[in-house]
Amino acid sequence: MNATGQGATIWLTGLPSAGKTTIARALATRLTGEGHRVEVLDGDEIREFLSAGLGFSRADRHTNVQRIGFVAQLLAAHGVKALVPVIAPYADSREAVRKRHQAAGTAYVEVHVATPVEICSERDVKGLYAKQAAGELSGLTGVDDPYEIPADPDLRIAAHEQTVEDSAAALHALLRDRGLL
Repeated sequence: MNATGQGATIWLTGLPSAGKTTIARALATRLTGEGHRVEVLDGDEIREFLSAGLGFSRADRHTNVQRIGFVAQLLAAHGVKALVPVIAPYADSREAVRKRHQAAGTAYVEVHVATPVEICSERDVKGLYAKQAAGELSGLTGVDDPYEIPADPDLRIAAHEQTVEDSAAALHALLRDRGLL
């Protein structure tokens, strides 16, 4: 299989409004321009279509992450670079996705978009932090619900300290160094 046909799952985890989707979309544009087959599996879109009816309990969050991981692994096995910007707050859920990929012989890269909660709450792309502060929302990851920071991700991006382009370039360099491009 040529380089542009090799699939992989690139899992971007981090708090709400950390920049996961923005980085994934910037990388997707670059990879597509280089001739790679790319799909962005955005967590919000997946929740709406593939995981409708799931809540935000630990069990439901785990089920949601496993569903996304399953789809990503299928895409990667068929030569697609699956970019997955998903909060995925629990280490055991992310590890189960990694193990699924390993068992299938499919490349998996975990990226922690390490934007601090204070910066995420200032960005507040979807208004979640404001709703939580006003008492209209509970269970917000990283505020009143846990987020387990990846202990040993393949890459940690301080997205609040660099441009989107620099963040996407760092991830592109990792993929190149791993032989995935």
